[in-house]
Amino acid sequence: MTDTAPERVNGHVRPNVSLLKFAPEDTADVTPPTVPQKPAAPRARRRVRVDHLRRIVVETRQHDAYRFTIRHSSYLVGGARILTRRAWDSRTTARHERMMRAAEAAGQEDVARDWEQRAYIYRQSRHRRRMELLQLAINAPKAIAMGAAGGAGVLLMLGILLAWANHDVHDVLTPIKAVITVVSWAAFIAGVVWDPLLAALPWIALAGVWAVGRHRQTAPAWALPGDPEQRDVVPDEGAILKALGNLGIGPLNKAIKEGWQPRWVSPTTRSGNGWHSQLQLPMGVTVEMINLKKKVLAHNLLRKPVEVWPTEPPKAPSVLDLWVADQGSLSGPTPPWPLLTEGTTDYFQGVPVAVSQRGEPIIGKLMGANYLIGGIMGNGKTSLAVALLLGAVLDPLVIAEVYVMAFNVDYDPLKPRLDAFVKGDGDEEIKAAFDALRRLADEVSQRGRLLEELGGDATKLTRELAMKDPRMRPKIVVFDEVHELFMHREYGKEAGELAIKVIKKARKCGITMVFTTVSPTADSIPKDVTRNTSHNVAFAVGDHIANDGLLGTGKHKAGITATTLIPSEDIGTAVTVGFSKKPFEVIRCHYVERAPEKGIDQVTPIVERAMAHHDGTGPSEAPAPAADPLTDILTALGQAPRMRTQDILRHLADLNPAEYDGWSFRDLKRVLDDCGHGEYKTDGGKMHVSRQRILDALADRDDDASDDDPDAIDE
Repeated sequence: MTDTAPERVNGHVRPNVSLLKFAPEDTADVTPPTVPQKPAAPRARRRVRVDHLRRIVVETRQHDAYRFTIRHSSYLVGGARILTRRAWDSRTTARHERMMRAAEAAGQEDVARDWEQRAYIYRQSRHRRRMELLQLAINAPKAIAMGAAGGAGVLLMLGILLAWANHDVHDVLTPIKAVITVVSWAAFIAGVVWDPLLAALPWIALAGVWAVGRHRQTAPAWALPGDPEQRDVVPDEGAILKALGNLGIGPLNKAIKEGWQPRWVSPTTRSGNGWHSQLQLPMGVTVEMINLKKKVLAHNLLRKPVEVWPTEPPKAPSVLDLWVADQGSLSGPTPPWPLLTEGTTDYFQGVPVAVSQRGEPIIGKLMGANYLIGGIMGNGKTSLAVALLLGAVLDPLVIAEVYVMAFNVDYDPLKPRLDAFVKGDGDEEIKAAFDALRRLADEVSQRGRLLEELGGDATKLTRELAMKDPRMRPKIVVFDEVHELFMHREYGKEAGELAIKVIKKARKCGITMVFTTVSPTADSIPKDVTRNTSHNVAFAVGDHIANDGLLGTGKHKAGITATTLIPSEDIGTAVTVGFSKKPFEVIRCHYVERAPEKGIDQVTPIVERAMAHHDGTGPSEAPAPAADPLTDILTALGQAPRMRTQDILRHLADLNPAEYDGWSFRDLKRVLDDCGHGEYKTDGGKMHVSRQRILDALADRDDDASDDDPDAIDE
């Protein structure tokens, strides 16, 4: 019995296997267990996914169609707006009014007056044209009648001549019949073409409007084809505002959210190898805040930090002055030094040493100038000093001395042309440099007395006075690694005092001081040396302390900083103050190469050429005075109040063919722009040169030259 007992498993009764086997009659009453079926969920999920993907595709297509519609509609609306504005500007003085308002906002009164004069000339010309049209309408019937009668007479005369030649009187009317036939064919062709042309004209005009809008990208950014986040390499107004809005500056972001309307003091314009803009910042935002985010700003504008320079103009507070270089324009080799193979120099005119960030030549002033050059080792400071020195010794009048307080071989090839050359970092060499400063301090006093004796009322040395007395020959003195002298325990303090004295008084006497250092700190360079230096040069530096030690206090905060230059990468690139009237210049120095291990020596031939001129064996002991374009332009003008530019170019070529024979309008415009003359057009839109503006420019230049004489302050 126990064999037939049911088996209990997990609380459930399972029939005995043997019972089922031997009692088949009971199996009919046993209900087979229900087998659970697989759920159909995976198939349902696949169906949901397919429906979702279809919905996404449909929505994407609808979105693309929406963007397409908005984009091309915006092209039409924007193109019509642009063409309307162009037409309005061409027929009114609206453009002149805009430029006058911008000039007044920037404080440029002379520019505003110039645009006001242009607007007056435009209104006068427009009035004259309208009067001529009215007169034409009055005279038109008479002119048409006379023209018709004259034309008929000519045709009749031709017919008579033709009949005379052919001995046939019917040929008298042949020319008139020919003209009638041509007119009838023209009318027939016009009748065929007129209706299709009339129907097509609106569509042609619409296509033209669309093309203008598409070219100017008047559609919203999100509706443009491609990636709406794609950035343009041209830093126009839109790109600059987008870059500023992504700097993470709280007050600026708040102003943008509150609907700040930017006011462009100077819209984005092409400037040399880059782009220049001026934007008035909103309240609570300073240029210093933007400078703290300079690396992010450069990234947003697709540039390296060295290619982006946000500064604040001295006379326009709260204005962002932004210059953005072309991508890669500050990299690659610099042009060869202009005096590499030929030419002499004039100490009083300066020497070429570099090119600016805009690609313009940079002249290193020697007369009335002194230099403080610094930066991390191996970035080009000695190259700049050598270029200055080589340019100076190509003038046979110049006396050159070099004191290198290190074991530096860069100056060795110049030794034959140097009047004094000391090299080494021992106490003896430093003592020699100190003694040189003492001699210079005594010499400036002596030269001051000689200048009074030789020149009478002359306020500074000239080439004529220097040639008159050998004791007044111009001099350039280089102190390389000058921190070794200023930090010396015995000579340092007095050396700093002597250097300041020489710097303050030597400029009118024709003595140029050049100091170079790798350690521009308050301990290594006296602050008064930095303050009184006319030309400050900073190659790559490690921090803002070194930057301000070279360029002046507060320059780093103002955005004039060399901390963004990368050592060993931006070799030869430096941030400078004093090379132009601009607050700063980024320059790329010419490199006169000397690498004996490579068989390259460009320095020695220049020194040999300098020696030849210095010894009197060269073509000329003294170079001819360089041409002064402003003075020559004034000579070309004579007593005329103004003269057309092409006439000025012709007179200049007659005055000095060697200098001006190849001059173009671009060369003349460069000189006029540099002196602040600006564009000057009169009736007919012809460019002129104003005599009064040239006189003002010469007066300003004389004032700047007199400002270089600090005696009134120093003494």
